[in-house]
Amino acid sequence: MTNWTKIDQTVKRWIQEAGTNIRASFTSSLTIQAKSNPNDLVTNVDQETERFFIENIRSEFPEHRILGEEGQGDRVQSLDGVIWIIDPIDGTMNFVHQQRNFAVSIGIYENGIGQLGYIYDIVHDELYHARKGHGAWMNDTPLPKLEKAPVETAILGISATWLINNRHFNQEKLVQLAKDVRGTRSYGSAALELAYVASGRLDGYITMRNAPWDFAGGKMIVEEAGGIVSTIDGGEIDMLSVNPVFAAAPGLHQDILKKYLT
Repeated sequence: MTNWTKIDQTVKRWIQEAGTNIRASFTSSLTIQAKSNPNDLVTNVDQETERFFIENIRSEFPEHRILGEEGQGDRVQSLDGVIWIIDPIDGTMNFVHQQRNFAVSIGIYENGIGQLGYIYDIVHDELYHARKGHGAWMNDTPLPKLEKAPVETAILGISATWLINNRHFNQEKLVQLAKDVRGTRSYGSAALELAYVASGRLDGYITMRNAPWDFAGGKMIVEEAGGIVSTIDGGEIDMLSVNPVFAAAPGLHQDILKKYLT
């Protein structure tokens, strides 16, 4: 039987250590490379941080599998067993240019069911975390269950990318939604925006393309805070594929889904 208490305590210790190492890198020169396009960046710190987690997981929990953004983990093709889904630095562009608005994101799933989720805002020392059935927390403070927010008073996390002509979705629907809500924000880190939904800093978050490491930790935390995470048509998220993701407080999720997204 999986000892989730032990895993939870271990992950929190590793995350703090990784955070210390990343903060120490602020005064060092970065090695920066582009991956799929010039705006899809990876640094030596991303790679070193992922390697740090992988080496520790393989040593402490050798039977677990790892899906990591930088490709140093396993070739995960099924959700069987315990899988760690890791983004060592979500928001690498922010990390490179701003040294803020980025986070370590980890989701741990067992047979496809989220068991533990972590998003660590290193600069502000805010660790959002959740365990299945135990609620969501920010550091040592439990997050209150999310309550319905009307569309007209909602703050929505959405990138301007999805409000102009794109091949993924009819932007006119999203433009109308952006007009109807109280305000929109874009932080450049899916993990942080999901953490902000869980904590009530945002009422909802919409994107057309998130990879598993972008949303694995945040999905778990939002759901434990009482929110709903789905595709933009209300379907189930595929934990092994790129998805359009819609996360929001209850009630608001249904209202936006019905009026703007379907």
